[in-house]
Amino acid sequence: MKKRVTPFIIALITAISILSAVSASAATGGIQWKGYDEGIAMAKADGKNIFLYFHADWCKYCHKMDATTFKDKKVIDYLNENYITIRVDADKETKVASKYGVRGMPTSWFLKANSDKLSSMPGFVDAKRLLTILKYVSTESYEKMSYLDFEKTMK
Repeated sequence: MKKRVTPFIIALITAISILSAVSASAATGGIQWKGYDEGIAMAKADGKNIFLYFHADWCKYCHKMDATTFKDKKVIDYLNENYITIRVDADKETKVASKYGVRGMPTSWFLKANSDKLSSMPGFVDAKRLLTILKYVSTESYEKMSYLDFEKTMK
C-alpha cells in the first residue's frame, strides 16, 4: 500500500511545484511564454499576432536577450498585451525550427493570428529596438510605410 501512495505523493508534490513556479513567473510579471502548439491554438482563438522566439541552451546571445531584452518592463508588458508569445528550443523541437528555416540563434518570427508568416528577425535585439519592431508589426504599419519611416515617428 505504501508503495502505491509514495509515487502518488511524489507526483502530487511535483505538480504543485510546477504550478507554483508558473504562478511565480506570472506574478513577477515576466513574459507569458507558451509552447508551440498551445500558442498557435491560443492565437487563433484570441485573434492575436504571434511572437515566435527560437533559442538554444548553448546560444550566448539568447542568454543575453533573456537577461536584458526580455527583462525590460516595457517589452514584457507590450508582448503580454499584444502578442501570443511562443518560445521554442530549436535543438529540442527541430521540426518546428526546420519549418521556419531557423539556421542561427536567436531567431524571432512574427506571425499573424492565423499563423501566416509576416517576417523573421535574426540575432540579438535590444529592448528599445524590439519594442519599436513590436509596435510596427502589431499596428500593421508595415502595410502603410517602411520600418525606417515608422522608426522616425517613434522618436
